[in-house]
Amino acid sequence: MSHSLRPILVGLPLAAGIGLALPAQAADTVRFGVPSWPGITVKTEIASQLLAPLGYQSKTDDIGLQVIYQGMESGDVDVFLGGWLPAQEPMLTPMEDKGSVTRIANNVDGAQMTLAVPEYVYEQGVTSFEDLDEHRDMFDGKIHGFGAGSAASEILNKAIDNDSWGLGDWQLVDTSTVGMLSAARDAVSREEPIVWVGWTPHWMNLELPMRYLDDSKNLFGEGNGASQVLTLMSSEYADDNPNLTAFFENFSFTAEQQSWMIKAFGLDEKELDTVATTWIEDHPDRVEEMLDGVTTTDGDAAWPVVKEALSLED
Repeated sequence: MSHSLRPILVGLPLAAGIGLALPAQAADTVRFGVPSWPGITVKTEIASQLLAPLGYQSKTDDIGLQVIYQGMESGDVDVFLGGWLPAQEPMLTPMEDKGSVTRIANNVDGAQMTLAVPEYVYEQGVTSFEDLDEHRDMFDGKIHGFGAGSAASEILNKAIDNDSWGLGDWQLVDTSTVGMLSAARDAVSREEPIVWVGWTPHWMNLELPMRYLDDSKNLFGEGNGASQVLTLMSSEYADDNPNLTAFFENFSFTAEQQSWMIKAFGLDEKELDTVATTWIEDHPDRVEEMLDGVTTTDGDAAWPVVKEALSLED
């Protein structure tokens, strides 16, 4: 696998990790569940760097998605910053119904997943799902996906089975995230047609000249695949820590900002702490907003403390 193409899908289910051998938690410790997805990894590091001057110790457990949900239910995981909906709804809803997991806030503004084409194809008139079958020969009747069993794969296979938008005689080419984006990059380098499953936030939005197709049938969900990336907390932990709950209610980013994080860490392979520190230093106004109404563990206003500790400028 090429290290220049090590992106991991943010927010969609991966295989579960094995076991939860987690140590007992100390007071003022925040335990994050972190799957191997660049965007969630960087956001968690940003949160950790902001919480440290406030008196909180952060611990990150690199575990699979199902284990993260199990950990929030059991109280072994406190916070998860990657609750991608609607894709993870089947995992989240049962735990919400039991009252063990709480939605805190959407932490990415503008997340979306649907089909994408290069900008030059869009300019040729392929602007919607409705246009695809009319141009079937252009694409050789193929849609490129990132893996069998994914939410996107299930959506597209159902669309093919139902002949939605005339896709009944199309083929879904499911490889992997790396394989799909390699195909997209190769096609773009030759200015050839290709249609693939795109999403934001992701570095593809910064690196590839791409446009998302309109879909009035909302095959990928309401709002043409509009998505939320939720901050989730163990309900008991959220109830016991209103100050942290206030922080995570404010903790959010634009899709473009997280796409930059994913590119810097997942594609350019910059050091994690450097990527997080750079974002914090470049966005002091946003950091101040995140700390509105938040205090240190001693009860002091958070922003002046963080501003001094991290040498941030207004």
